[in-house]
Amino acid sequence: MTLTLRPGEPPPARRKGAPERGGAVPLMENVRVTGSDLDQRRVLDKARGRMVIAALLFLGLYGVLAAKLTWSTVVHPLLPSAAQIAAMQPQLDMTPPPPSRADITDRNGTILAVSLPGAELYADPQQVPDPEAAAQLLANAMPGINVADTALKLGAGVPVSKRKEFVYLNRKLTPQEELAVNSLGIPGVYFENKEERHYPDGDLASHILGGVRVDGTGLAGVEQYFNQRLTSNPQPLVLSIDAGIQSIVHDELAAAVKEFQSPGGCAIVMNAHTGEILAMSSLPDYDVNGYGNASRDSQFNRCVTGTYEPGSVFKLQTVAMALDAGAVHYWDYFDTTHPLRIGHFYITDFEPAKTWMAIPEILNVSSNIGASRIAAILGPQIEQAWYAKQGLLRPSDVQLPGPPMPQFHPLNHWGLATTLTVSFGAGIAISPLQLVTATLPIVNGGVRYPATLLKIDPNNPPQGVRVMQQSTSDLMRKMMTNVVLFGTGKNAQVPGYIVGGKTGTAQVVGPNGGYLKHTNNASFMAAFPMEDPQYVVYVLVLQPKPDATTYGFTTGGYIAAPAVSRIIARIGPMLGILPDTGDQLAQLQQQLTVPLNPTAPPGARALGPGNPLPPGANAFAYELLGEKPPQPPAMPHAQANDNLAPEPSASRSTHVRHDGIMAPVSPMMGSHMTARDGGNDGQA
Repeated sequence: MTLTLRPGEPPPARRKGAPERGGAVPLMENVRVTGSDLDQRRVLDKARGRMVIAALLFLGLYGVLAAKLTWSTVVHPLLPSAAQIAAMQPQLDMTPPPPSRADITDRNGTILAVSLPGAELYADPQQVPDPEAAAQLLANAMPGINVADTALKLGAGVPVSKRKEFVYLNRKLTPQEELAVNSLGIPGVYFENKEERHYPDGDLASHILGGVRVDGTGLAGVEQYFNQRLTSNPQPLVLSIDAGIQSIVHDELAAAVKEFQSPGGCAIVMNAHTGEILAMSSLPDYDVNGYGNASRDSQFNRCVTGTYEPGSVFKLQTVAMALDAGAVHYWDYFDTTHPLRIGHFYITDFEPAKTWMAIPEILNVSSNIGASRIAAILGPQIEQAWYAKQGLLRPSDVQLPGPPMPQFHPLNHWGLATTLTVSFGAGIAISPLQLVTATLPIVNGGVRYPATLLKIDPNNPPQGVRVMQQSTSDLMRKMMTNVVLFGTGKNAQVPGYIVGGKTGTAQVVGPNGGYLKHTNNASFMAAFPMEDPQYVVYVLVLQPKPDATTYGFTTGGYIAAPAVSRIIARIGPMLGILPDTGDQLAQLQQQLTVPLNPTAPPGARALGPGNPLPPGANAFAYELLGEKPPQPPAMPHAQANDNLAPEPSASRSTHVRHDGIMAPVSPMMGSHMTARDGGNDGQA
């Protein structure tokens, strides 16, 4: 391309900054542009345009993606579903395995026994370089262990090759000790995981719970009885006891034992309509966490394993038996004007009345002579049949290991002495639990329920066995109320409650089979509320010593009755039984008592002076009168009792070792010398 200036056209402008040259004309520059240059420029311009378009397209695409990403993650994010999250997470089971031994709880769910993770300390002595030094370090971490014994276990003085390969050093390692030992880092000392049984309340219900061995198996109590159940079923074992009531009963029994310097005692609270044991305390007791360290005496369950002569509490059985058999009536009177002579011995009363007593008064003053007169009318066969159906001639069937066989004379040698003395609770030894269980029918309407330590489903109540008539139970309740209101059981009265009961004082059989002098066991059996008895409460204090509050006596009315009163006052509201007041209480007292000196109804003739025996009385009753019985000596009601023959197992009974008569009797020796006998509970 050539640039040419035409004539008349102004010259090209001077380039800015170019020096002026006088009149000089700028140089002319001719540029030649060819066709190939133009083609190249067009290609470049076209490529540049395409690049711009491509850049705009990419910018638009990225803008759309950015907008979509912003929408999906910020404005409206799409969250994964629960299933997607679960699928992405690792399946880790953090639930600890169930314990190998089930918990034990009371009826309200309070834990009484639980298994918790623990550790045992063991060692491989062949790996311990210095046994003496290791033993000293372990003693610092576990105070109480024997350094010398531990060193021997670890192989002190023994060549490494001849040492044992495994020894336990501590099988009850506490968490603090575990941390302390672990920090030592002793070679050859290791931990082994285990479960450890814990009893949060220590000595509460110790004889019921029992205890376990080091390996966790049951050693005593329900832990032993239900060992298979506890190891095969992870569900808690629910007992019938109430931890709150158990604590109260324990405390009140302990207070009585301490006050009267007793070597031990027993207290029981039982549901009268189910046989459930709400509380059962035996003293002395022990901390269940340390069963192996407890003494044999404290391990002994006086409520179940102990057998004792029940004393005058047993008169409830004698009177109920006679009334239910129809042999006597409560308006009948019996001769208690003088002691009963049996061989060289006499059956006496604590406070001789020297009068004829009706049955309510016999119970009220706890007359041995009156109970003996009644038993003589019945005879041994009716006695044995009654005791058999009341479960008193066989071991208790409660859920505890090893209830003992009761002790009594062989049934085929049940003579006059045994017939009379057993009537007031001497010459027969049974467990307190058996005695309480046999009292239930007397107050609940006549139905016997076996004692149980398992909570009963209220929707599936147990089916008891009727052992006496409803009318017999109704009358017995009234006479038991008399005892507390007017008789030897006055100290068992509880404000606002109608309580019925019976005192018991029994002499103690010594190691040689004879009775110990000036030594007895004091007890009291009670039921409440007597308008509808729901619970039976029993307290036994063994070999108490008198104090100022007992006026020198150690009878059941002074020793055990006050403890029963305190127990009822404390547990009554807890059991939903609220006290009555005012006129309502007085009305109940009037309705629930009978006259102490009743008169026979019109048309009936009461036993008494001139008519001492009913038709068909046993020959023993005539023997006491020095007369011969008429023939035949069968009682009119005998056929009704044919089905009450003693159980076969009763014939295997053991013989109570006594010299001569088995009764707390006193030799008269020409004077009025009355021992503190086992069936009397006079207050003065």
